[in-house]
Amino acid sequence: MIIYCQEEISSIKKSNQIVTKILSELRRMIAPGVQTKELDEYAEVRVKEMNAVPAFKGYRGYPASLCTSINEEIVHGIPSSRRLREGDIISIDFGVLYEGYYGDAAVTYPVGNITPRAKKLIETAEETFFKGVEQMRPGKRISDISFAIQSHVESQGFSVIRAFVGHGIGLSLHEEPQVPNFGLPGRGPKIKSGMVLAIEPMIAMGDWDVEILDDNWTAITRDRSLSAHYEHTVAITEKGPEILSLSDEEKKNAPYLKENHYA
Repeated sequence: MIIYCQEEISSIKKSNQIVTKILSELRRMIAPGVQTKELDEYAEVRVKEMNAVPAFKGYRGYPASLCTSINEEIVHGIPSSRRLREGDIISIDFGVLYEGYYGDAAVTYPVGNITPRAKKLIETAEETFFKGVEQMRPGKRISDISFAIQSHVESQGFSVIRAFVGHGIGLSLHEEPQVPNFGLPGRGPKIKSGMVLAIEPMIAMGDWDVEILDDNWTAITRDRSLSAHYEHTVAITEKGPEILSLSDEEKKNAPYLKENHYA
């Protein structure tokens, strides 16, 4: 596990601010009829304009800059000529490399009007992230994050995907420790100031079993139930967790931040 100094955390934040800016621009593009490859092409152009590099493209052979996962697709959906439809939900996962440091975030967006239950799923994924962040204090343990996430998801009648985990991030896209989205509290490494973690609950409307499609990337719910994904990069400081991949505007409007007095 890497413990980062404040200067390094500031550099990691720069990468993450590029991620959140481009994600906010992509959100405005999402509408029925849009092809997921159009979103990917836009992101690739924008990241290069900002003197950064797409973190996912070429990573273990992944062919695109974005992961665009629709409906029952949990993560790693490959952008294509597929068009979004009214009532879909789409999870966009995006990462960049900027001046030697990585940023990573994911958000699930509605496409037009969606069902109340789909809206609740998206809201729960976001709420759950913040439940996990509440546990990110020096002296706590990694599984305290996991337990908080699982407890909230299941209290809302949804399930936690268990095949994928959060992770450390900074000089590499994926670093130790792994951060599962389920488990008992009080286990795993102690949380220390200077850790930087990507916390990313992935949840399903139905069961948590996963299937990988023939492209060897796209993960879907085995029962084809809807899935939502919400991820941000968080630094642990002595003052509390600092969410590096939220914009200042998002921080102003997030009730969870005001309630919990994060850094």
